[in-house]
Amino acid sequence: MPRFYCPTPLHPGALLELPAGAARHVQVLRLQPGDGITLFTGDSSGEYSASVTQMGRSHVQVQVGDYLATQREPALRVHLVVGMPANERMDWLVEKATELGVASIQPLMTERSVLRLSGERADKKVAHWHSVAVAACEQCGGNRVPVIHPVATLAQWLPSHTERVAAAPAAGQPLGLLLSLAAGARAVREAVVPRLTQSANSPDIHFLSGPEGGLSPAEEAAALQAGLNPVTLGPRVLRAETAALAALSALLV
Repeated sequence: MPRFYCPTPLHPGALLELPAGAARHVQVLRLQPGDGITLFTGDSSGEYSASVTQMGRSHVQVQVGDYLATQREPALRVHLVVGMPANERMDWLVEKATELGVASIQPLMTERSVLRLSGERADKKVAHWHSVAVAACEQCGGNRVPVIHPVATLAQWLPSHTERVAAAPAAGQPLGLLLSLAAGARAVREAVVPRLTQSANSPDIHFLSGPEGGLSPAEEAAALQAGLNPVTLGPRVLRAETAALAALSALLV
């Protein structure tokens, strides 16, 4: 059954018009009154059955059916903090990270970043990536659309991570991981498993991965100083988008 993102309050029996994006999708699929669809709000673990009641030139009305407490989200909440790869690779990364179940994505500009964004251009890119994440959720069955944070620099993000750790109780402190080729870096799962066994509540994991060429030595040193733990995916040097997705797969699948 086709699934559509509908970021409005839903309750059984309600009649509502779908948002413009979902309405266009329904029209492209040539659905007709009486056809069944599934709606999700993007911020909960559940979804709703619904049926099309009216088809107009520019609007689609549906009636909301039963709430379905469907849970398809990973047990771990992993937040990807990534030096933005250039061209369409960031779109691809957002799509695949969403399919894997990432909780949020923080796009970063670093010393070696090819993609540079600011102002209105950055805002438009973030809105575009949000739409990519929505489409991925509609396809894969995810009911929570990952948050795409505003573009920031590494220097802006690191203090916010330190503050989150300091503000959290010891048992619930987020775990920061840094993808690194440095000697002594542990395998991703080896760095996470001890924390998972120490507490009944799984910690939020913030995973920092660099852009093409990786983080600079100074940036990596700053990340380590901020308390991030170096981890490795093995001896091969992966592309920026491949490395980030490999790490997410190790944590979420």
